[in-house]
Amino acid sequence: MGNAMDRRTFLKATGLTAAATLARPALGALPAGRKPNILLIMTDQQFADAMSCRIGKGFLNTPAFDALAAQGTSFQRAYSPNPICMPARTSLMTGCYPHQTRIQTNGGKGNKSLDAKPYAKIFKDAGYDTGYVGKWHIPKIFATPKDFDFQAFNKHQGIDRKIVEPIVGFMKEKRNKPFLAVASFSNPHNICEWARDGVKAKLRDGKIGTPPPLDKLPPLRPNHAVPEHETDAVLKMKKLYQSTKKFPVGNYTEKQWREYIWAYYRMVELVDGHIGELLRGLKDSGKEEDTLVVFLSDHGDAQGAHGWNQKTVFYDESSRVPFIIKFPGRVQSGKTSNRLVTTGIDLIPTLCDFAGLATPKGLPGLSLKDTAAGKTSDDPRKYVVSQDKFTTKGLKEIAGQKMAAGRMVRSERYKYCLYDMGEHRESLVDMVADPGEKLNLAYDSRHAAALKQHRQYYLEWREKHKDLDFPKPPTA
Repeated sequence: MGNAMDRRTFLKATGLTAAATLARPALGALPAGRKPNILLIMTDQQFADAMSCRIGKGFLNTPAFDALAAQGTSFQRAYSPNPICMPARTSLMTGCYPHQTRIQTNGGKGNKSLDAKPYAKIFKDAGYDTGYVGKWHIPKIFATPKDFDFQAFNKHQGIDRKIVEPIVGFMKEKRNKPFLAVASFSNPHNICEWARDGVKAKLRDGKIGTPPPLDKLPPLRPNHAVPEHETDAVLKMKKLYQSTKKFPVGNYTEKQWREYIWAYYRMVELVDGHIGELLRGLKDSGKEEDTLVVFLSDHGDAQGAHGWNQKTVFYDESSRVPFIIKFPGRVQSGKTSNRLVTTGIDLIPTLCDFAGLATPKGLPGLSLKDTAAGKTSDDPRKYVVSQDKFTTKGLKEIAGQKMAAGRMVRSERYKYCLYDMGEHRESLVDMVADPGEKLNLAYDSRHAAALKQHRQYYLEWREKHKDLDFPKPPTA
């Protein structure tokens, strides 16, 4: 905190002026000899469609997110590597899959033998001035806030209202080298507390008021019902989780679910407001034209989809996240891409590509730069893979219960999920015909060819990335 104050004092004392704006080169290009500044903005527990530019302004208004989407390229099929905080954040920092880091839940010591250089060090070694403000939640064997030149408020759960001023101050500093600035916000994660205590919940990131009458609340999600032919593992995990105090939604009424969605939207609006301040600070610094902005979230929130709240499950509401790239004059504005993305492994290659740096050898991800710049519309992948692992950590009521783990294969048309327990271990959903994931087609003979293909996709990926401890799919 003192460090942040020293920087603000420095800024006031020197009376910095805005940097001159460079002429914009062609899309995807950089001024000769210049590396871009980078601003990485992260929220926590935000579903990809939780923006008013995606669902309209009837129940949600997010001008900052909408502006980012209008000024940049949005990747509409970006998935968390594991839809829960610590595994996703560790993957983002290292560029490795969760089974490689051995962080699959919000706990664990991690893989000490993994040779993975965090992006903090990649960019610091490349001559960047680096800063990180806000929520951390990454095991110290992979990285610590001290790997950044400047850090503040790096708690397990940060306080969003304290993030903007120090990170803007960091960006405004006069320097003769580029910066990498990370603003890591916590909301809409506060919805976890709301689910437990409603209007009585103590929300560290700001009050949201009292829900309106029923006729003014958002509707239930259209996929609120349990999917037909749901897997044994997911049904068991739902029953176990909703028997605990941390997931007290098993007996929610329609009104309570709709109040939950209303509260979630208010928390999205709160963090949108902070991000709006942050983007104004970047503009005021005079460095907006030379700064690559990347916005994403670690994972989503189910919001009542199939009767779930929070995360961990592979339903899109929990696993699909926003991923927007904005870079004035170098990235397409107001465009969307259906390219398949795994955020945890694709972030580092993308940042390195924009900065003109070589991606560290051995990382499995791919750069999104050419797609964002409009140079290609082809998807270099047939599929992406995410992972999950249910846990009893912090859930005393079900301690000792056997918990499930899963793998998700998302192709252009289908989503295939495989679990390590139960008689019915697989699900297959046609995401074109059934985007709400209401029907499991894995046991429908008419889709046998698609099921076989996606089993093969997983086996191919399993062998390539040495995910050998996870059980193979059924052979029948």
